[in-house]
Amino acid sequence: MPKSGRPFCAAIALVAAPLSTSALAQAVVALPDQMSTIRLSNRDVNHLVCQGGEVDEVKYSAEKGLAVEKAGADAWIKFLVKESDDNGQITRSYVTSPSEFFVTCNGAIYPLYAEPSDIPAQTIMLAPGARQRARANEDLLAPLVEEERAVSITLSLFQDRVPASFSDVAVNARPIALASAPTLRLTERRRVLIEGAGLNASEYWVEASTAGEVDERLFLDPTLGARIFSVTLDRLNLKAGETARLIILRRGDTL
Repeated sequence: MPKSGRPFCAAIALVAAPLSTSALAQAVVALPDQMSTIRLSNRDVNHLVCQGGEVDEVKYSAEKGLAVEKAGADAWIKFLVKESDDNGQITRSYVTSPSEFFVTCNGAIYPLYAEPSDIPAQTIMLAPGARQRARANEDLLAPLVEEERAVSITLSLFQDRVPASFSDVAVNARPIALASAPTLRLTERRRVLIEGAGLNASEYWVEASTAGEVDERLFLDPTLGARIFSVTLDRLNLKAGETARLIILRRGDTL
């Protein structure tokens, strides 16, 4: 049976420095409640990161020659190296047998099937699943009335400070022309799904071909969604060739 591991040498704490942007970009993402097959270094210290929460427990089979330490949102996995001395000739044996880990993070379990390999140390991001994102969004938005929710979500998009619990989904990269606004061309830049709140939002670039004042009501157009309830443009007067940012908030889980 898997069991919780014992902390190993205190020197492992030296790898607890915050991740750089490049390290985050290279991290492997694991999701809860489904087995993720990953490759870990069998000679360096590997790093697990619980996004938006803490690592509560790591269960594994210590008999397979490995050790684990955890602290806050982080956990570290090290496959132990065996050394033998044959008349002064040191031989090192590295673990090659796969191991299973069951990591509890954000109230969910992340099953990991780890294959030890001769590779550099790996970073595994334990990303929130739909259930965790929905709960986080409920906690974030439940205290707000509908108008306040619209303002909060719109500002987060304008300020590029979107909560991690909002899910980015694929955008429509093709330019959009509206019959109600023939001098404007729209390009969707970002779309997010706000699970647990029954909302989704899009950010568009709006480019004007002629100068003039733009009426936000022009964007209450079925082409941009059937259940729009909030439209916000960051500037209303545009010269020819200038662009503005448009945020549209809709009810529902899809466009």
